[in-house]
Amino acid sequence: MGNIDDINNLDKLNNIDEIDKNLLKQVSNLEKIPVGAYNIRKNGQGIKRNTTANIDIVTKTDKQGIDIIVLENTKNESIHIPVIISESGLTDVVYNDFHIGANADVTIIAGCGIHNNSSSDSQHDGIHSFYLEENAKVKYVEKHYGDGNGSGEKILNPKTIIHLKKGSTLEMETVQIKGVDSTTRETDAFIGDDANLLISEKIMTHNKQIAKTIFNVELNGENSSTHVSSRSIAEGNSYQEFVSNIDGNNKSFGHVECDAIIMNNAKVVAIPKISANHVESNLVHEAAIGKIAGEQLTKLMTLGLTEKEAEEQIISGFLK
Repeated sequence: MGNIDDINNLDKLNNIDEIDKNLLKQVSNLEKIPVGAYNIRKNGQGIKRNTTANIDIVTKTDKQGIDIIVLENTKNESIHIPVIISESGLTDVVYNDFHIGANADVTIIAGCGIHNNSSSDSQHDGIHSFYLEENAKVKYVEKHYGDGNGSGEKILNPKTIIHLKKGSTLEMETVQIKGVDSTTRETDAFIGDDANLLISEKIMTHNKQIAKTIFNVELNGENSSTHVSSRSIAEGNSYQEFVSNIDGNNKSFGHVECDAIIMNNAKVVAIPKISANHVESNLVHEAAIGKIAGEQLTKLMTLGLTEKEAEEQIISGFLK
């Protein structure tokens, strides 16, 4: 019997090559088969799955996708659900529903990586719905990545639908740093009493890439809250659009901030809308778009960096 590293080697998965391994590493930090519950999807098909005593993963019968069921009081467990696409010209649509039991506290690592070396577009649309019971807590990490030298586009359109019951918390981190030609990321959230939604997104675009983000948050419960933070860098001739709609329908607090660095001939648009529909709804929106400040570059260059190295340092720090 081999050691645990041999048993969990990614080579144990069916039809996995070096391209696939790189995609898994980029979107889920996986260099071996993960511990705990997981479902790994490649080119529109599930290739490996594991469940635990507290977490079940069930294939949908009416459409492509899975139901992830986390029992109440489940603590310190993780769920990995990466999607990789290496088949050019494929359009993959998947519906994943997460049912999180009361008082559970879990981490979910998602994400999609596309490798495209052809002239045909490759696309993944993931629709994720979260249903958190009372006092449940989820940390959800979703990374998007593209590579390949073909002229065909790498397209990702994630949609997230969030239902938070009393006292529950969802912390969502989304990252798009490299290689995605076109994306529309939409989030619809419905927040109950004493529930909290935390969203942090980081986006980098270059060449002619397009990235659009739409946040629709309804603060329906008493003492409900949300904090949405978007940090982005637009280079080349790329285009970014950030739209936020926050409705304070009860005694609630909402804070949205959009902070973007623009370079070359890129364009960034921020469209905020906050609607206070209750006398005790407190909503704040902040947006800042601009180029890298000259004094920042000068300061780093006095330390011996070239202008390009100084820019890279600033960009790296901005997206941390």
